[in-house]
Amino acid sequence: MSFDPLDHDFERGMRNRRSVLGDAWVDRSVAGATNFNAEFQNLITRFAWNEIWGRPGLDHKTRRIIVLAITIALGRWEEFELHVRAGLLGDAATRLTPDEMKEVLIQSAIYAGVPAGNTAFSHAQQILREVGEQIGYKVEPQRPADTCHPGIGKQGRTLSSPALHYTVREPRNGRAPRHTVVLSHAIGADLMMWDGLANQLASDCRVIAYDHRGHGSSDKGEGEDLYSMADLADDAARLLRELDTGPVVWVGLSMGGMAGQELALRHPGLVRALVLANTTSTYPEAAREAWRQRIVTVREQGIEAIADAVMGRYFHDDFRAGQAATVARFRERLTSTDAQGYVGCCNAVGRVDTTARLGKITVPTLVIAGALDQGTPVAMGQALADAIAGAQLQVIEGASHISAVEQPEAFAALVGDFLAQL
Repeated sequence: MSFDPLDHDFERGMRNRRSVLGDAWVDRSVAGATNFNAEFQNLITRFAWNEIWGRPGLDHKTRRIIVLAITIALGRWEEFELHVRAGLLGDAATRLTPDEMKEVLIQSAIYAGVPAGNTAFSHAQQILREVGEQIGYKVEPQRPADTCHPGIGKQGRTLSSPALHYTVREPRNGRAPRHTVVLSHAIGADLMMWDGLANQLASDCRVIAYDHRGHGSSDKGEGEDLYSMADLADDAARLLRELDTGPVVWVGLSMGGMAGQELALRHPGLVRALVLANTTSTYPEAAREAWRQRIVTVREQGIEAIADAVMGRYFHDDFRAGQAATVARFRERLTSTDAQGYVGCCNAVGRVDTTARLGKITVPTLVIAGALDQGTPVAMGQALADAIAGAQLQVIEGASHISAVEQPEAFAALVGDFLAQL
C-alpha cells in the first residue's frame, strides 16, 4: 500500500481557511509560524477549518455570520476584525455586504448587549473606512434622526388632499436606484401587503408603497363618496410628483393594476413600465351589478357583512386552510377599513373601463394572472395582454386573487425577471 505524502485533513482545512480568510492573510500567518506555534497552526487548520468549516450542513457565509456574532458576544475583537475584513473583501461566496454586516451587528447587539454592539460597530466602521474604496462603499455622516427602519421605509403623507400615506425604501446597496418601483395594493388591503416584495426589490431599487384614499392611513377625502378610477390615478400622479420620482415601474394588483392602467393613460410621462396583476380593464354587466350590490350591503350592514365572501375570493381553499393566520390578518385589515373609503373604491373598481384605450399604452407591460382566480380570471389577463402592444402574460399556478401573497416567490421571480429586461 503506497503512502500519500499529503495530509488530507490539513489540506482540506487549508483550502477552507483560504476561501474564508483570503490568501494574503493565510500566507502571512503561515509565513509567521515558528517551531513554537507551528503545531498549533496545524491543529486549528485540521480541526477548526476542516472538521468544522468543512461540514456541508451550513454554507461558509452562514458560518461566518455565526463567528461574527459569537466573537462580539465574547469580546474577541482580534478574531472579530479578522472576519469583518475577510467578510468584506473575501471570496464572493462568503462575502457580506456592508448592509448585511450591519444587520449582523444590530442583531448581535440585542442578544449580546448594547455595549458589545457599540464596540463591534466601532471596529467594523474603522475597517469600512479602510476598505470602502475597494468595495464601492463610503462611510458618510448621517443624523440618527434621519434614518428609518429598512423593512418599513421612511414614512410620509402627501401635502395635497386627500392626504396619502406612503413609505419609501431607498436601495440598501447605497447606490443610485436601478429603478423606482411603486407598489399599489388591492381594495380592502393596504401597503403592508407588499412588505415582502418591497424588501426584496429595495436591495437595489427605490421602492414606494402607499395606501389608496380611504384605506390604511390615507384620508378618504371630503364631499363625494363615490370615487372614479381617474380619481385614484390622479392621486397616484400627485404622489409621484410630490416625491419627484420621474417615470416609475408600476406594480399594481387588482385595484392597484386598474389604477396603473389609468395612470399610464392619463399621465404617461410618469410611467416607465407596468406590472398588472390579477386585474382587468372592465367587467361584464353581471359583475358590475355585483359591485353595486356590494356598495349597498356595506352601506346598510357594514364591511363585516361581506368579509368572509371577500376572503373566499382573495384566497383559495387550501391557502385559507393552511395559512389561517394570514387570512385572518387580511380580514382584520378589510373590516377595519373606513366604510366610506371602501365604498368609494368599490365604485371605482366596479366601473373600471379602459378597454378601448389600452392600445395607447406603449410602455413595457407584464400581466400576471392566478390560475385559480375567480374575480379576475386568466381570460381577463389575456385580454389585457392582447390589447397592450408587446405585453406578456404569465400565469401563476396555485394562486387565486391575491397571488403576491399566496405565491410570493413565484410573483417576486416574475417581477424580478421583468425588471431585469428593462
